[in-house]
Amino acid sequence: MAAHNEHDGLERTLSYLEEDLNYINYEIILVDDGSKDDTLSIAKKIRTRYSNLRIIHVERNAGKAHALNLGIGFAKGNLILSNDADTLPEPDALLKYVQYFLGRNNRNVGGVTGNMDVLNRNNIISKSQIIEFTSIVGGIKRTQSSVANNMYAFSGANTMYRKDALIDVGGFRQNRATEDISISWDMFYHSWQTKFAPNIVFRMLVPENIKNLYRQRKRWSQGGTEVLLSNFKRMFLSPINMLQNFPIFFDELLSVSWNFLLFITSAIMVFTNIYFISTCQFTNLFWLWLCNMVLVCIEFFMGLLQLLFSLHYDQHGIKMHYFWISPVYISFLWLVNPITLLITFPKACKVAFGGQSAGTWKSPR
Repeated sequence: MAAHNEHDGLERTLSYLEEDLNYINYEIILVDDGSKDDTLSIAKKIRTRYSNLRIIHVERNAGKAHALNLGIGFAKGNLILSNDADTLPEPDALLKYVQYFLGRNNRNVGGVTGNMDVLNRNNIISKSQIIEFTSIVGGIKRTQSSVANNMYAFSGANTMYRKDALIDVGGFRQNRATEDISISWDMFYHSWQTKFAPNIVFRMLVPENIKNLYRQRKRWSQGGTEVLLSNFKRMFLSPINMLQNFPIFFDELLSVSWNFLLFITSAIMVFTNIYFISTCQFTNLFWLWLCNMVLVCIEFFMGLLQLLFSLHYDQHGIKMHYFWISPVYISFLWLVNPITLLITFPKACKVAFGGQSAGTWKSPR
């Protein structure tokens, strides 16, 4: 567990991991990554109660990837669960995770990520992320696993790795904005399999206002674009090794391209409206808006269907009662993602083609 300024939830998380997991043979390694609050003192207080809790203190904030790599070096076990300080896995999580690594057919499994869920369901912004994690994140991971037998990205909040696989790929990249995305690409490039486990649920704290959501998605967008661009060379220089994963690469390439297309078409729409109004072409203006509204309605309807089926399929439909938030998510909150991708794209390009990404990190809340 990499922790940085986790005063609010650290004690709850550590106590939960010590007392509520249905497993026996495990240790907890907490890496305090240069916290400025009382994270370290809280951890030391809790350590007096639990003998399997070990603490590593880093004087200066060097980033989550650096903290995780330190933890790997001190870990005794062959399997390592990366768990955020604000994340609670289900009680049977370790039992379920281990099953994905057992047997001859699973010898090349490098990492398994669980099914994201929201812990703090206090307002419409946090509740909308239930919809997003279920339909968008979970749906993408299911599709990629079915098509390519790999995933584009682990969930950094809760993923179990094979220690040998982490060592084989050189650990987590410390010059990337998102270590969880880059490590998944490194693994399947080195022929390790990455898996999605929809039956393993973990709950995490999510941003509850637009400002913090924007900060979080900026990091996600930059990290995803960094990985995509930096793997162009891998894809075309090692086509045989990467052939199986080309659908994942192409899917993400289309996703990034779509965001730029959205921006370009929106700009064309604005200038066309200005032109029609300034030249008094009101008939053309009417047909322009009519065609656009028809397309928007079709997209809105298809989005609702996607969310409906995803909610029904995931965890036997227990989140179906959140479907009423879908129109809010489709109409407004999803726009945060394309906006942050466009804003962070220049920086991601700089990093991917020789620059350095920020190594430090902090909670988005």
